[in-house]
Amino acid sequence: MTCFLRSSAFICGLALCLLSPGVCAQAQSYPTRPIKIIVPFGPGGFTDVAARILQKELAPAIGQAIVVENKPGAGSTIGTTEVAKAPPDGYTLAMISTTHVISPHLYKSMPYDPLRDFTPVMKLAEGPYVLVTHPSLPVKSVAELISLARAQPNTIDYASSGNGSAQHLVGALFVTMANAPLSHVPYKGSSQAMNDVLGGQVKVSFVGVPNALPSLGSGKLKALAVTTRRRYAELPDVPTLEESGVPGYDATIWLGLLAPPGTPRDIVLKLNGAITKILSTPDARKLMASAGVEVATSTPEDFAALMRSELDRWGKVVRDTGATVN
Repeated sequence: MTCFLRSSAFICGLALCLLSPGVCAQAQSYPTRPIKIIVPFGPGGFTDVAARILQKELAPAIGQAIVVENKPGAGSTIGTTEVAKAPPDGYTLAMISTTHVISPHLYKSMPYDPLRDFTPVMKLAEGPYVLVTHPSLPVKSVAELISLARAQPNTIDYASSGNGSAQHLVGALFVTMANAPLSHVPYKGSSQAMNDVLGGQVKVSFVGVPNALPSLGSGKLKALAVTTRRRYAELPDVPTLEESGVPGYDATIWLGLLAPPGTPRDIVLKLNGAITKILSTPDARKLMASAGVEVATSTPEDFAALMRSELDRWGKVVRDTGATVN
């Protein structure tokens, strides 16, 4: 079966070349001008940080400048829509996160289909969020936070980077699974949310590791738990939520690259190969770790399968938590 599929793909690719020789010539010479990566989130979050690491590392490897543009809003759909409608030539890409498969379950009307209207390039990395609290909140553990939330229902706020974001859903999942009635406060980006958490206007948030580390070291925030099933190497003393009394909790956030629909396979494989190579180096892995994620690359096919699986998984989370957008 595998051989048949590969043979079919080869035959389809050969047919495309015969019918459209310009497409194949374009793929062979690609890239001949700068490549734009659209980040559908504001500056400062780990999606943005990872994109800028990729910008720095990929440009010399591929021989062209990489331009990063932040286009946040509407659960990451504004920036991602631009990529869905871009020419399928490999010069406009989207750096997406788990939010890509969450938003379709929250918004009544979507400008694109999250699977059909894109060409998967690869998964890049994965990592946890960190449950943090402001020191003014009188809790030292997840158990104490849950107890306080139950005693004072919906009076303790948690901040996220916006309605429909992964931060939003990770928090909603905690609220539901821990029976801890916190109140969601959406912002227009993770940096704005983080500023108000640091200022104490909002007492709780689930934040990316790079945003958390400086504030944890200075005592400006307290880390109660990480969202993944296993502890994170950069925070070895911080327990998981499952270890902290929320059985079965697991929210791994991933990052990946998408191209417009119909992007030639040769271009996709060229990007995939170049990025896989640069992310395999110790320096690149160290840089990605500083962004709060671990390198976890994939083939285009495996990334497509992951998105299908995650679309179903987060759809269930939305239904189970009753999460909505305003």
